[in-house]
Amino acid sequence: MSNPPSPSPGRWFKTQRTRLGEPCLKTYPLECTDLMKRARVAFKAGRTLKEAFRLAQLEAVVQMLEEHECDFVDALGRDLHKQPRFETVASELIVVKNEALYAINNLKKWMQPQHAERNLSTSLDECLVFSEPLGVVLIIGAWCSPVQMCLVPLVGAIAANCAIISPSEITAHTAELLHRLIPFYLDNECFYVILAGANALPEVVELKFDHVFFTNREEGSRIAQAAARTLTPIALVLGGKNPCYVDQHCEIAIAAQRIAWARFHNAGQSMVAPDYILCHTDVKAQLVQVLKCCLMQFYGSDPRESRSYGRMVNLDLFNRVRDMLWRSGKVAVGGQVIEAERYIPTIFTEVTELDPIMQKDVLGPVLPVLTVNNLDDAIAFINKQEKPLCVYAYSSNRKVISRLMTETSSGSFCSNDSILQSLMVALPFGGVASGMGSYHGHYSFDTFSHRKSCLLRSTRFDCVTYLRYPPYEDRNLSLMTWASTLSQKSQGWCQIL
Repeated sequence: MSNPPSPSPGRWFKTQRTRLGEPCLKTYPLECTDLMKRARVAFKAGRTLKEAFRLAQLEAVVQMLEEHECDFVDALGRDLHKQPRFETVASELIVVKNEALYAINNLKKWMQPQHAERNLSTSLDECLVFSEPLGVVLIIGAWCSPVQMCLVPLVGAIAANCAIISPSEITAHTAELLHRLIPFYLDNECFYVILAGANALPEVVELKFDHVFFTNREEGSRIAQAAARTLTPIALVLGGKNPCYVDQHCEIAIAAQRIAWARFHNAGQSMVAPDYILCHTDVKAQLVQVLKCCLMQFYGSDPRESRSYGRMVNLDLFNRVRDMLWRSGKVAVGGQVIEAERYIPTIFTEVTELDPIMQKDVLGPVLPVLTVNNLDDAIAFINKQEKPLCVYAYSSNRKVISRLMTETSSGSFCSNDSILQSLMVALPFGGVASGMGSYHGHYSFDTFSHRKSCLLRSTRFDCVTYLRYPPYEDRNLSLMTWASTLSQKSQGWCQIL
């Protein structure tokens, strides 16, 4: 019997969802259990397996973003003071569209079994690796990029699985918008949005999903522990202290522009922005001055009045950054702290390795500038810290770039720019110590798939493999040993078994 059709968006809207503008109620673990059961029934029925179904869902994501661009701009404006349409569209919506379109164009290829190398024993057989969907996955979004951090991993999950999405409650307007819109566009039996508070997330994770994807350093250990109790595989993309080395041989004006944009867009609330600058002593004064000019160019003489400058998401996070700032270094640019507006853009110098600002992720619009005497000191400083999510290097000397790339360890590396490597659909993005697993493009598809090994054998030839059967005799062992030496690239006795 064929599966019943998914409820139409209109019927689902009338019976299951509130109208736009009405408050959404939180989803509790018991409700999550029911949703997961329904999604598992749909998955086991094979609803998500066909290429046509997956493509339709991916195309629906693109359609949702295009038809409700204004709604997303409004929601992010309320949550993060993203007033200009440009920042929301460029940093959130286009990133998701690129992922979805890339998946649409490559899904057929990703779904095809890949042929593995054969040996003497399997020369007449087929060795395949098949990407098998995991099942029902949980995607927990982050508040710093609330649309991107929910929907980019969802694209990878749609390409294989059923999914339950939990946006961050901190960005409440964006979470409620996703909660209302997704049922209009995606299959109502396979994809759900829940509004679960941070305290309830470990209990939700313990419901035993087939995979959990999470991006939040503060809660990462709690989520990992909850997943471990049910042996649930996870992908964690966490933040870290991302160093940015500025060499004495670089285009200071260009470096300052790119660093200032990366650190201060979205009011500095980014896991991939440079956390601190390590610059050569000879260029410190010039770099700080050019950074100041860049901020004036971007946001005017008073960034408070700029429509292009956002605000921190809430007072708790604002106070955390303010407390670190007041106990670290010396203000060089900015330093105005306005609690009522959650406004605190600052560049400061004379920072030491032991200052509070150097002990935790910043996730705010503050940028410490430290100095080093040479490249060796910069590499040694970076390697003393926990492995970061990103390392950035600005230099016109290729040897300097090469050394920083090869002699430091990080989730990603970018030279002469910032952040862009984390947005490339063809590059994997994830951490080393700052998380586990990776995503983007094909890597998202792999994250939400099981790579199943398949050997398709024939029973027509058994002239050699009979040697493996008892009774075991020395003669058979000698023949197996001889056969395993026939190939210079021997893969061992398993060749002839």
